[in-house]
Amino acid sequence: MNPPSTSPPYIPALYINDPQTATIARSPGRDNGTATQVATEKKLYRIGEVSRLADLKPFVLRYWETEFPMLQPVKSSSGHRLYRQDDVDMVFRIKRLLYDEGFTIAGARRFLREHEGNFEAESASERHAAEGAAQLLSRKMLLDLRDTLRAFLTLLERR
Repeated sequence: MNPPSTSPPYIPALYINDPQTATIARSPGRDNGTATQVATEKKLYRIGEVSRLADLKPFVLRYWETEFPMLQPVKSSSGHRLYRQDDVDMVFRIKRLLYDEGFTIAGARRFLREHEGNFEAESASERHAAEGAAQLLSRKMLLDLRDTLRAFLTLLERR
């Protein structure tokens, strides 16, 4: 019998990176896991990892690469797709546009092409506008409720 090897197991260089963490937000429509996933900024992700993070099948990611020119993962010497952090962020943007906001593929492609540089600023302004609309709606509902309660009080006082 040969003695067991004492050398450490081979770990591909792909996984040996400085652990600078960043959070990747998941789509709000899917609640089958935690709200955020922790990723490493300088790391390259294989298609299976991105698939799990985004809760998508790998064939969907491969199809999106053909439809969205801004999604271009690098390929390793062995032909494996390696997604950078920017690619992972783009996958989440595409998923949000298609699944949450109801864009068609052509519409999402056009939107991303037109709003390439100011995507984060735009989503923040959309959130702010949505919050303002919610406050306005809630104020209107409270005023309607007040008027209805006053009408009921008037009816009760007449009895």
